[in-house]
Amino acid sequence: MEVLAKANIKLNQTVNSKEDAIRLAGQTLIDNGYVKNGYVEKMFEREETSSTFMGNFIAIPHGTEDAKDEVLHSGISVIQIPDGVEYGEGNTAKVVFGIAGKNNEHLDSDLYSRLVNLTSTETIPNFENIYE
Repeated sequence: MEVLAKANIKLNQTVNSKEDAIRLAGQTLIDNGYVKNGYVEKMFEREETSSTFMGNFIAIPHGTEDAKDEVLHSGISVIQIPDGVEYGEGNTAKVVFGIAGKNNEHLDSDLYSRLVNLTSTETIPNFENIYE
């Protein structure tokens, strides 16, 4: 199963809140068979511990350490929100990556490296070309 399938990328989304953004990122992983329904709750629990906002308009919500049983396959969802969503403390997220890792498995290193690089730039990436 691909970690980042095209079905996991949702462009030009509109959400009303940080919670809606996290829910959409998690639901995309559920809908495409990466996680069980309980994973979204674990994403919210993780967010209560500390914000997953990374800067540069990017947030990376993911489950808590005890969410392992909810993960079926490692996967990433990408939610692009062109108008942005308030992500707390005056931060705005325009791209939300939902992440789930199976059994402490590291995500594909090349893909993960690209994801990390995206968080270090101030320009919003064009996800239509993410596979190139």
